[in-house]
Amino acid sequence: MSSVGIGQRPTTPKRRVMKSLWIGVWLVYLGAPVGDLLHGGHSTGVRVLGWLGLAVFVAWYAALVFRTGRGETTRMVVASLGLLAAQSAVLTLSLGREWLVLFVYVSTSSGAALPLRMSRWAIAANAALMSAVALAVPGGRSLLADLLVPALLGGAAMAGVRQLVRTTIELREARATVAQLAANEERLRLARDLHDLLGHSLSLITLKSELAGRMLPAHPENAAQQVADIERVSRQALVDVREAVSGYRRPRLAGELAGAQVALTAAGITATLPADAAPTDVDEEAESALAWTLREAVTNVVRHSGARRCTVEVLSRQTLDGPVLELSVEDDGRGDGSSGTPGNGLTGLAERLEKAGGSLEASRVKHGFRLVARVPSGPRAAPADVGSGS
Repeated sequence: MSSVGIGQRPTTPKRRVMKSLWIGVWLVYLGAPVGDLLHGGHSTGVRVLGWLGLAVFVAWYAALVFRTGRGETTRMVVASLGLLAAQSAVLTLSLGREWLVLFVYVSTSSGAALPLRMSRWAIAANAALMSAVALAVPGGRSLLADLLVPALLGGAAMAGVRQLVRTTIELREARATVAQLAANEERLRLARDLHDLLGHSLSLITLKSELAGRMLPAHPENAAQQVADIERVSRQALVDVREAVSGYRRPRLAGELAGAQVALTAAGITATLPADAAPTDVDEEAESALAWTLREAVTNVVRHSGARRCTVEVLSRQTLDGPVLELSVEDDGRGDGSSGTPGNGLTGLAERLEKAGGSLEASRVKHGFRLVARVPSGPRAAPADVGSGS
């Protein structure tokens, strides 16, 4: 039925042809009024008026069912149905009981053209009108039982089919919306990954380039070493970007600690990091979120803080919500990169940690700035210090 387009206006030539054929098939049940006009013994004038009335009824019915769609107002549809019902009553009272079948078409068009809640009342009202007219027409009582049930069932069936088609359309629209949201989420993930990856790597390249520039006149060997490091970092950044685009990037905490040591040392910042911080009781997503947090925090320290010292700690703690693995990064700088309104980096980190079931805290301390990230750990976690450089 969805290919026919009940309850919606056809938009393609194929749909127009299909809907026209579908409407035309049901006109075969007008055989009783046509037979009455041909063999009912009416005068010529009555037959002419009867043919004219039947033609107007069929044309109005077909136009209503064919063109009904989201653009029409309910008031116009109700007015059209009222006109069809009135015409059915006039033709039946004027020409005889054979014309009661027109009320069945009014019921089906009510189900096809009106919203579900309104169609129930319209079908019931049409059935009541048909019953009243049948009782007023000679011999109409005998046909009432044969036509009342088809009128009620036909209208209800059309209302159900219309609702099914509308639900299908809404499901398709919802599916398109979900696809759009998934694409937006993927773009957001890629933006976060590229920000975290390139921000850290480019900051390190910039620092080592400045170091190499200062070493060139007096220490060309050391400058060459810095240039080699720049090449290594840039190659690794290229690999990381490719992995991020492919969606397979999952940094490890141990690797990011080693990278943080290199970046802080190159910036002339005294680094205090845990000797061993390879977690064994957190899942990959939680460890990846902590690794991204460490990378972004160290990048902010190097680029914005003006700090001389930076301390990184990884601790297992027991909280009221259960065991957690906690990462803290504290420096003695100005905290310019993280004060005030949170930037894209901290916002992205908070989103990552929230997705992993963790949380992020950023605040000033007496002599600098402190960033704390927590993720839930497994049942094997104990309130012991995994590593501390203090």
